[in-house]
Amino acid sequence: MNAKRRPIIAGNWKMNMTATQARDLASKLIPLVSGVKDRDIVLAPTFTSLQTVAEAIKGTNVALAAQNLFWEDKGAFTGEISAEMLLDSGCKYVIIGHSERRQYFGETDETVNKKVRQALNKGLLPIVCVGELLSEREAGKANNVIDRQITGALKGVTAAEMQKIVIAYEPVWAIGTGKTASPDQANEIHAFIRQKVKAMYTAEVADWLRIQYGGSVTPDNVSQLMAKPDIDGALVGGASLKPESFAALVTFK
Repeated sequence: MNAKRRPIIAGNWKMNMTATQARDLASKLIPLVSGVKDRDIVLAPTFTSLQTVAEAIKGTNVALAAQNLFWEDKGAFTGEISAEMLLDSGCKYVIIGHSERRQYFGETDETVNKKVRQALNKGLLPIVCVGELLSEREAGKANNVIDRQITGALKGVTAAEMQKIVIAYEPVWAIGTGKTASPDQANEIHAFIRQKVKAMYTAEVADWLRIQYGGSVTPDNVSQLMAKPDIDGALVGGASLKPESFAALVTFK
């Protein structure tokens, strides 16, 4: 963690929690993190719980994210959600290109880019996910995969717009598996991402870019991860579904 960059801890609830359960979780979490001033806290519930959670966190230090969006403003796109709908629900951030979206729903580098540009155009802050499969890491292709995903996701994004983007590195082999990239492994890829962004833009852009780590982050390993110079936060799955464990992540020392 670099002192210049404000840490960002986001909880991705995935397809969990009814609106009632979501309100309960958010209400229990808020007093546990209310004293936190030096880092950003983000919750990403399901679409059906966005407005409920928005009401629960109103006036607090917790921000709202959606888990996805569509790249068109409106129209005949059954089952999709627009940026305007997310803004109307109280969202500040949107997660784009999560590996589960790529794996199960056909997301590609091209569609991720379309979503990133739509989010930026509409005033949402994208959390852009990248990460390699276990087979790609074992074949020595991790950097190639990350390079391709970063290049694809940021196509047409300006240096000024990069200030609004967070990148989340999520090694696919570590998501929900209990396996975690070691702090050194994670930082190595984070540093690679920063160098890639420096090559695409400038050293200054790369320096202010916040890069989260995601992949079985727990209260037990968060401090070691966050101690690394290029890790600026965490995108948390399972551990964000319990207020006490997520609060422990947010308040890491």
